[in-house]
Amino acid sequence: MAILFTGIKQLLTFAGDNAPRAGAAMRETGLVTNAAVLVDGGIIAAAGPRAAVARHRLAKKARKIEVNGVCLPGFVDSHTHAVFAEPRLKDFSMRTAGASYQEIKAAGGGIISSIGAVRRQPLKAMAGQLAARAARFLDCGTTTAEVKSGYGLTLESELKMLRAVRAAARLTPLEMLPTLLAAHSVPPEFNGDAQKYLDYVTAVILPKAAAEKLAVFADIFCEKGYFTPEQTTSYLKAARRLGLLPKVHSEQLSNYGGTRAGAAAGAVSADHADHVYAGDIGALRDAGTIATLLPASNFYLGLAKYPPARELIAEGVPVALATDFNPGTCPCWNMQFVLAAACTHCAMTPEEALCAATVNGAWALGIGDRAGSVAPGRQADLAFFAAGDYRELCYYFGANQCVLTVKKGKIVQKGNTA
Repeated sequence: MAILFTGIKQLLTFAGDNAPRAGAAMRETGLVTNAAVLVDGGIIAAAGPRAAVARHRLAKKARKIEVNGVCLPGFVDSHTHAVFAEPRLKDFSMRTAGASYQEIKAAGGGIISSIGAVRRQPLKAMAGQLAARAARFLDCGTTTAEVKSGYGLTLESELKMLRAVRAAARLTPLEMLPTLLAAHSVPPEFNGDAQKYLDYVTAVILPKAAAEKLAVFADIFCEKGYFTPEQTTSYLKAARRLGLLPKVHSEQLSNYGGTRAGAAAGAVSADHADHVYAGDIGALRDAGTIATLLPASNFYLGLAKYPPARELIAEGVPVALATDFNPGTCPCWNMQFVLAAACTHCAMTPEEALCAATVNGAWALGIGDRAGSVAPGRQADLAFFAAGDYRELCYYFGANQCVLTVKKGKIVQKGNTA
């Protein structure tokens, strides 16, 4: 049966070109007041002014749900590390006591501690844990999330992580797109030999993940002490030849060349971008690569520097926002907090931030033709908020304002005030 969501105070459709939004287009929300959305068979049948939608042939017999507040496309969280066995609470305590990243690593913390826990965890428990986390994403209005491997760093454990994503997808309505991040760090058994490990990943892990269709994307951490720009371009091109779409972690800790390396390999997105320079920004624009910013991570780490959103937008680079949810540097699953951080610390406008968290997030996952906007023919992924004005989603922080989440036309989360 069709469902008519009606009485919406403000509807942000983000209707527009079938492409990532850049520049001034990021401020075009497609705002409709006193609106309605008609859903049928998991697809949006009509969206717009309440009176106009009510005249649709399916509206009369539809189940009517009166909603008060703001409606927008479900958030698309295009960068998460949501598969991990244990939170890094020891690291957190050490950091708050003044320990450096190097000191935490020397004490067995950091990525290394996550590796050990992931390698030990059975697949069934891993999948169940991920499904439980997925419910928290849905509670906050996220309807689609990218999920990376990268805490196993062996053939067996990396494939286990990706299989856990597949298994969890059967347990939760949250749509999850898997990414192979075997090139996350050099595991201890390779004694710091990054090239030897990357050769192993390229020859063994990458083909297996591609053959079993366990991942949509391949990602790599390009940074001093991890993988070089040259290694990054070569690896991502190898991944593309096997059918995996390239992504890159770049310019997070320093300006090292990862953004240009990713752009040269045709990366869908370059993520973090804290230390991009003018040349990097130009390379992103020319390659059509989306800059995915992760300001909640900067906030959690207490950094003074945030990614230069204004410069990226001014130069015509499409910007997406994501949580970077992970056990070490950003234990945050709520995209609403990311909106607030982007506005207060990256000088993004509320309109730009909301665009970045929806339609551009969808394009950063290659699914902008079906998700991230509210228009006829699009997937019925919707989030409703207890607000009178959409700017409240960026203005208030520290609480969840989402009261109703709809995934593929089905109500998957309902808050107390909906």
